[in-house]
Amino acid sequence: MDVVIILTINGLATGLLLFMMAAGLSVIFGLMGIMNFAHGAFFMLGSYASTWTYLKTGNFALAMLAGTAVGTFIGFLTERSILRPVYGKPLAQILITLGAFIVLNEMVKAVWGPNVIPSPVPPLLEGEFRVGGVLVSRYRIFIIFFGVSTAATVQWLLNRTRLGMIVRAGVENAEMIQILGVNIRRVFAAVFLLGTALASLGGTMIGPTLGQIGPFVSTQYLLLGFIVVVIGGLGSLIGSLVAGVLVGLMNNYVVWLYPPAAMPLNIILMSLILLVKPTGLFGKEGAH
Repeated sequence: MDVVIILTINGLATGLLLFMMAAGLSVIFGLMGIMNFAHGAFFMLGSYASTWTYLKTGNFALAMLAGTAVGTFIGFLTERSILRPVYGKPLAQILITLGAFIVLNEMVKAVWGPNVIPSPVPPLLEGEFRVGGVLVSRYRIFIIFFGVSTAATVQWLLNRTRLGMIVRAGVENAEMIQILGVNIRRVFAAVFLLGTALASLGGTMIGPTLGQIGPFVSTQYLLLGFIVVVIGGLGSLIGSLVAGVLVGLMNNYVVWLYPPAAMPLNIILMSLILLVKPTGLFGKEGAH
């Protein structure tokens, strides 16, 4: 029973990190129709920038802020320089975001090197809580609370603000929103920045979870992010949250039992859900 509790808490923490990666992918695709293959690089940039900042300053809050800022800024440059010219051109978007993913990965290797870098847990979040007879990681609990707070904030932003109203309307009919006088390009830019900020923020917390970071972070978590988006349903924030938790829990249980089966079972789960509901758990019929 103790093992089940620990695996469940670890799975929830993993799932909420996957949510932050997948939510940006889902919202960007829902409004912009862009399957952004460079998204994993923003996650990686957040992890590297935050780890480097923490090792230099010892301030974890500052490190999270720096990692999020770096990833979001690179996302801003990416949207302005290479994505704007190919809006409405799906094949070009796929090729150019794949190219950006490769370039950003190589840039990270050039700046920080190809080897893994240790990423310690900050002293304030070290150790465990004792819940009954079970020791629960303080850092994992922090991730769970922070992830839930982030999900609630983004849900409020998309459902209770003018920007959120425009985004939701744009998902349904971007052309009509533009006819009504809304600068859809600015909305696209804001959504893209929100997505990259969420990915970068998730990246700032992955290092202490793994104890180290390396170039593998971008590819591994991009693939899991796409699985979460497909399972949850394109354009659905709630779907990304539910699917992230589902994949996180299954991943931790399977890794404990037989690690090589973790990724294949995630893909099998995605395939089964698509067979039953092709739009994903919370996807809408007729969505992108």
